[in-house]
Amino acid sequence: MNNHEQKLLTRRDVLKLAGVGAGGLVLRPVSALASGEVVAENAAAVLYDATKCVGCRACEAACKEWNKLPPDSEPPSDLTAHTWTLIKQYQGGADKEHPVETFRKYQCMHCEYPACVSVCPVTALHKLGDGPVVYDPSKCIGCRYCMIACPFHVPRVDWDRALPEINKCTFCADRQAQGLEPACVSACPTGALAFGKREDLIAEAEARIHSQPGEYVDHIYGKDEAGGTSWMYLSPVPFEELGFPTLGPEPIPELSEKVAVYGTPSIGVGVAALLGGIYWFTKRRAEPMEKSDVEGKEEA
Repeated sequence: MNNHEQKLLTRRDVLKLAGVGAGGLVLRPVSALASGEVVAENAAAVLYDATKCVGCRACEAACKEWNKLPPDSEPPSDLTAHTWTLIKQYQGGADKEHPVETFRKYQCMHCEYPACVSVCPVTALHKLGDGPVVYDPSKCIGCRYCMIACPFHVPRVDWDRALPEINKCTFCADRQAQGLEPACVSACPTGALAFGKREDLIAEAEARIHSQPGEYVDHIYGKDEAGGTSWMYLSPVPFEELGFPTLGPEPIPELSEKVAVYGTPSIGVGVAALLGGIYWFTKRRAEPMEKSDVEGKEEA
């Protein structure tokens, strides 16, 4: 086998990368997507209290500094490949003449049952037992299914790289491994961010709502939505006014698997066709080089 042949993907390799077999697209069971050996309520979580946030954006700067992310050329209006957390300002509330000025922090929600993990055909995204959903660029094939599946529209593509990668908040998994809290939490000067065990933060959120019923909407966003998330929110205004999607308690992967049972054969065929086309294209490009090698050897 010559060097050119060694660099070529075989058709079987392509289909293996796509997760496509004789029966269509391979899906992992929902039970494998939860928090592993750690009970979800004991996993790490963050509670964001919008009544305490003043919009200083210290969390944004801390995230950039810790993760060595380049500065934005202009203030972004949404999450980007280089901005993993973002503070947005809203005005809302029941009194339209005197709206309440409220801030909201955006970042990956690190779902207990992450849809991005469930649709990734090569396990480039993985849910750690203590909470974070992390990404391995060495496994990624660039299908961007995670971007479509995420109900919070978080994953972003970094087109500045030769081989584009998916970027998002990592929940500072590296800091947590050292016994540290996330960088954004450490930087918050007002206590708007609280880090701890999920069950403890739920109890704290419930206590705040009950002790100050006029200050908060009687709901903890992320406690049950989409099966629960590692980031949870308290707000003085309805969550819809802060741009939160309205989600039921059923995990997104369960819904996607129900659809997959009936709808993924055609998707699987489509992925196989696409990657098969890539295989054909790379093989055709390599054929002239292989031919020239053979001719060179014959002439020698």
